[in-house]
Amino acid sequence: MLTQTTSRVLEPSDLDAALAVLNREPVANAFVTSRVQIAGLDPWRLGGEMWGWYEDGMLTSLCYAGANLVPICATPRAVRAFADRARRAGRRCSSIVGPAGSTADLWRLLEPQWGPARDVRRRQPLMVTDSLPSGLAPDPYVRRVRKDEMETLMPACVAMFTEEVGVSPLAGDGGLLYQARVAELVGSGRAFARFDADGKVVFKAEIGAATDRACQIQGVWVAPEYRGTGVAAPGMAAVLRYALADVAPVVSLYVNDFNTAARRAYQRVGFQEVGAFMSVLF
Repeated sequence: MLTQTTSRVLEPSDLDAALAVLNREPVANAFVTSRVQIAGLDPWRLGGEMWGWYEDGMLTSLCYAGANLVPICATPRAVRAFADRARRAGRRCSSIVGPAGSTADLWRLLEPQWGPARDVRRRQPLMVTDSLPSGLAPDPYVRRVRKDEMETLMPACVAMFTEEVGVSPLAGDGGLLYQARVAELVGSGRAFARFDADGKVVFKAEIGAATDRACQIQGVWVAPEYRGTGVAAPGMAAVLRYALADVAPVVSLYVNDFNTAARRAYQRVGFQEVGAFMSVLF
């Protein structure tokens, strides 16, 4: 047993201890928890390392270091240890994302070496609900996307990602990784859309991270010509209905604080703010 205060890369045998930390905040940690439940802590399967911070021999904080750098239940001392480890390793992630407080602290320590970032979104409200809204009917035309509709869905996914992140997911590897991720969501029945009479996507969203305690809606997008016509809130209500019935008892999402139209739509569906995330994009 580790008796000193220290950080180290976790191993597969540390799985139960890591899940105990992740389960302390099941909504905020849904993204990493879902990865760990599927892949365990083997770095090759997980797609990155899981760093652990120990105090008096007890694992108290985590940091996922893969395509994203994600502090989890991170105390100020843990954040400093994770920043030291990240500096030594060099930047290999495309973003830092996590609870606003610990992510801001981590970025303050890393910015002198890793900066400047392409974009810093300091406050992204984390919103949750555990029930369907009253007085708002789910859009009956929003349904699961079929595997044979991937080609129709992909342009909407690329447009959403490019608008949201500021770069195209087709850059670098030609979009192979991104396409594989979308195909995985479609194949698992977690991609939803409304199509118009010509088969074009009007509204879409996916249930991304999912555990038995919480799931996260992501990739919400309305075709530009339909924006302002009131399709977003009923569309979200439809996805929420699927999520609560088939996936998890609590549904979450996070949104940029400057996206007032989206925040208003989510509030109509019954989502309430319970905290905030922060994202640093490279």
